[in-house]
Amino acid sequence: MLKEFASYVTYGLIKLDQGSRLGDATEFFIYDTIKIFLLLSVIIFVVSIIRSYFPPEKTKKILSHKKEFIGNILAALLGVVTPFCSCSAVPLFIGFVEAGVPLGVTFSFLISSPMVNEVAVVLLWGLFGWKIAAIYMGTGLLVAIFGGFIIGKLKLEKWVEEYVYKFHAGQEQEILKQAFKERLQYAKWNTTDILKKVWLSIIIAIGIGGFIHGYVPQDFLANYAGKGNPFAVPVAVALGVPLYSNAAGVLPIVYALMEKGLSVGTVLAFMMAVTALSLPEMIILRKVLKIPLLGVFAGIMTVTIIAVGYLFNAIL
Repeated sequence: MLKEFASYVTYGLIKLDQGSRLGDATEFFIYDTIKIFLLLSVIIFVVSIIRSYFPPEKTKKILSHKKEFIGNILAALLGVVTPFCSCSAVPLFIGFVEAGVPLGVTFSFLISSPMVNEVAVVLLWGLFGWKIAAIYMGTGLLVAIFGGFIIGKLKLEKWVEEYVYKFHAGQEQEILKQAFKERLQYAKWNTTDILKKVWLSIIIAIGIGGFIHGYVPQDFLANYAGKGNPFAVPVAVALGVPLYSNAAGVLPIVYALMEKGLSVGTVLAFMMAVTALSLPEMIILRKVLKIPLLGVFAGIMTVTIIAVGYLFNAIL
C-alpha cells in the first residue's frame, strides 16, 4: 500500500515521468520516508510500553553476566529473535544503556538484531540453499559477538552522551506503578521526543539514499565490484552504507547481484553493510554516542565485514 501511495504521489500528483531517474529517486524517497517513520514510531511506542512494565534491573541481571563474553553471546542471540531493522533497534539499545547493561554487550545486540534474523535466514535458505544461510547466520553472530566484545574491552563509556546515564532508577520505579493509560501517555511522549530529535537527520539520510537509488545505474555495483576487481568487497561495503533496509528487504537485491555473477563473499559483505552500517542508523546513534565512539563502532564493523567478505570469496 505504501508503495502504491508513493507511486501515486510521484507520478500522479507531481507528474514525473515513469522510469526517469528523478522519478525513481522521488518514489524511493517518499516510500522510505513514510516506511522508516512508521517503523520508528511503532517500535519506539511499543518498546516504551514494554519498558514501563520491565524493571531495568532485570535486563541488567540477564545480560550483565560475570563473564562478559557470555553477555555478548546472549545479547547477540537475543538480537536474532528480535526482527528489527537497524533504526528501530536503536531505542532498545538506548534502553539497555539506561538499564546499566555493559556497553559492549549492548553493541552485540545492536549489531545482531538488524543483521541476523529468522526471516533473512529462511529466505536465504530458499534462494541459495542451507549452506549459504548457515554461513550468513554464523558469520553475523560472530561479527556481533566479537564486535561487541572488542568495544567492551576498550572501555569507551566516556563517549556515550551524558544524558543517557541520567535516567534515574526512582523515575523508572514511578513508571512501573502507573496505570495503563499513563503508560500510553509516557510512550506517546517518549516517541514524540525521540522523533523530534532525529527527524531532519533521517530525511537527509533518506534523500542521499534516494539519489543513489535513482541516479546510480543498476549495474554499477556489478561493474565495479565484479570478480575481477581485487577491491570488490570494500567497494560493495562502501555502496551499501548509504542504503537503508532490513535483512529481508535487501534480499531481492542480493539475489539479483548473484545472478549477475558477483562472488558470494562480496554479496554477503554488501548485505551486512546495508543492514548493520546504514547511514540512518549512524545518524540516530549520534544522538546517544559521541563521535569518537561512533567512529570506533563504524570502523570495527567495516573492517570485520570486509574481512568476512574476503574470507568467503576465498573459500567459496
